[in-house]
Amino acid sequence: MSLTPVQIFNEEATQERAENARLSCYVGAIAVGDLVKSTLGPKGMDKILQSGTDGSIMVTNDGATILKSIALDNAAAKVLVNISKVQDDEVGDGTTSVCVLASELLREAEKLVGQKIHPQTIIDGYRLASKAAFQALEASAQDHSQNAEEFRKDLINIARTTLSSKVLSQDKEYFSNLAVDAVLRLKGSTNLDNIQIIKKVGGRLCDSFLDEGFIFDKKIGVNQPKRIENAKILIANTSMDTDKIKIFGARVRVDATGKLAELERAEKDKMKEKVEKIKAHGINCFVNRQLIYNWPEQLFADAGIAAIEHADFEGVERLALVTGGEIASTFNNPELVKLGHCDLIEEIMIGEDKMVKFSGVAAGEACTVVIRGATHQILDEAERSLHDALCVLSQTIREPRTVLGGGCSEMLMSKAVDELAAVTPGKQAIAMESFSKALRQIPTILADNGGYDSADLVSKLKAAHYENKKTHGLDMYNGEVADVQKLGITESFKLKRQVLLSSSEAAEMILRVDDILRAAPRRRGNY
Repeated sequence: MSLTPVQIFNEEATQERAENARLSCYVGAIAVGDLVKSTLGPKGMDKILQSGTDGSIMVTNDGATILKSIALDNAAAKVLVNISKVQDDEVGDGTTSVCVLASELLREAEKLVGQKIHPQTIIDGYRLASKAAFQALEASAQDHSQNAEEFRKDLINIARTTLSSKVLSQDKEYFSNLAVDAVLRLKGSTNLDNIQIIKKVGGRLCDSFLDEGFIFDKKIGVNQPKRIENAKILIANTSMDTDKIKIFGARVRVDATGKLAELERAEKDKMKEKVEKIKAHGINCFVNRQLIYNWPEQLFADAGIAAIEHADFEGVERLALVTGGEIASTFNNPELVKLGHCDLIEEIMIGEDKMVKFSGVAAGEACTVVIRGATHQILDEAERSLHDALCVLSQTIREPRTVLGGGCSEMLMSKAVDELAAVTPGKQAIAMESFSKALRQIPTILADNGGYDSADLVSKLKAAHYENKKTHGLDMYNGEVADVQKLGITESFKLKRQVLLSSSEAAEMILRVDDILRAAPRRRGNY
């Protein structure tokens, strides 16, 4: 008597089991790693992302940007997307490295599973290896935060290393100094809101500059003072457009045009009263998030007050932050309103556009980076690159330890894992050797992306580390193994630590999977 299999799932739900599920996970994760690995390192290439809806394009080599812009269907691939997002949020850079390392760990694990080694044994080996790698990384970290000159040199090297793989690599000396100057003004804060980035098409990337103060992409109203010293600023979010009849939803019937004029006069008087209340604050600059119509604008001009209208919300919030003011919506109690202050407000020209510059703001750490460039795509990518550098630098000021880049740290960790594997009995040792091999894939990919012979370079690098040349890594500009400490190829310890821990945890999680259950799509109207 043959038993018919019992169907417990809805007809549209599917289940992948054992080998199929594992294969689906590994293949998905490895494919994501292969997708972004060509963007790794100073010789990495860019990707063009084209939107399916409006056809707009984005040119980038930022791992997190690439991964969150594409729709993926594979469950394991989404795990890798998530770790790259976390890396972006936590440190700001290393988003490609974390994906590539996780996918290489899974590539090695797939071979071990094929040799009939159980995933839990591999996980145990990976855990031991991860611990050993972390200890080696921590032992190699250096802290120069007590010496201001050395620490600044470290920060510039980190910025230079970060920008080497980005669109700003041609002008990395200029931009690394710019980024370090901007971050040092924050005085240890990791809040990048005080650094405003303005993008203006035109000129070249090296025409970009850092301006101390706050630049607002708006204009001062007609016939109002274009330069104000010792400014008292009222920042508001209120409607200033009631000089037209707006009696909400009502129909007004009048039997003579004179009555209509009376209504208009009433509206005007109401507006004038509001302007008088605003003037009572003793200000000489009024910034409003909403529009300011002609009549109130004229009233401000008569009073010698500069009025800036339609300041977008982020701009208003940032202006309030840097000038030390608060955003007001009612004006009946001037004594309760906190005004913003700055030494000078003036109109300046950047390219073809007029802007308003606030100098000597209350928050001395505030500054503005103006990025110039040939196209919108270049400007967007330059902003992403600079943002990565600013994030890493602000995190380094908080956690000042640094490690060496150019594949040096990975080779150090790989050597430590190999040495531990040599004295570890059991199958875990095989998994540890695989972990070590995955770490060596980072310098291999760096060399491949530069068009060099990766097998030759990485074996030379490995030999150098076994000869106790602990500061050797890859010089990607000359295609040779060199002392990266002398070359100044420095990375943040926090970045490397996050890459190592996130990728090994993500690989562990995917290795644990033996079933993939896909639920049936929910029908509309069925509750």
